[in-house]
Amino acid sequence: MPPSSPEFTEMTEWNASGVEIQLSRDYEPTAARVPGMSFGTRRITGVWEPLVAEFYHLGVRHVRLAEPVDLCPDAGVVAARTLVLLRELTAHAISAEWVARCHDGCAGRGLFNHLYPPVRVDGAGDDAAVRGWRESFFLGMCVFRRGPGFTEVRDRRLGTLEMYTIDEPEHRAAIKKLADGVPAGRLPAAVRQELAEARLIAEQAGHLWWLPTRAYRWPSPALSV
Repeated sequence: MPPSSPEFTEMTEWNASGVEIQLSRDYEPTAARVPGMSFGTRRITGVWEPLVAEFYHLGVRHVRLAEPVDLCPDAGVVAARTLVLLRELTAHAISAEWVARCHDGCAGRGLFNHLYPPVRVDGAGDDAAVRGWRESFFLGMCVFRRGPGFTEVRDRRLGTLEMYTIDEPEHRAAIKKLADGVPAGRLPAAVRQELAEARLIAEQAGHLWWLPTRAYRWPSPALSV
């Protein structure tokens, strides 16, 4: 792909979008104030998966997001990238303190309920959306794992288990591209439609991104997943 191509520019702008976060070894406020517990505030950019893995290995167990995060399909690049970041934080069981924003009711549709829940949802009209989100959330609510020649997804966002075994090469290649987000036009139309109908991808800021969290560790009890 030549550096001057529109696709290269889109991806550069996408990955360059920064998110400001505060990092801590503990989610409990009193413990977090103990000297040595805070990692300070950082503005991060780039690909989230290896960065969040590095945070986890350093001992980060809680983050606070500085800015509210829009959930709606018309959200901007920073909001979309922040939701991808929340997916990675959730996958590593790093708790997050953040505020969501919603103006079209999408907060109550459960698409993001597998992500660590926000403290509140601004613009939703009432707190029913965040209440349901917080009451239903558990780690591994919508999770995927890779095997030799397949990807398995287990999804309980709607209350019952939906399980998908994805072994088509075109779909598996798309999932790899979707991990950190990809321009919407770069995904085959049929693959995009099938993944969207299964509620496994989100579209914001002209990009598509993969919703399920990776199973880095199997939660206990495993039957809840």
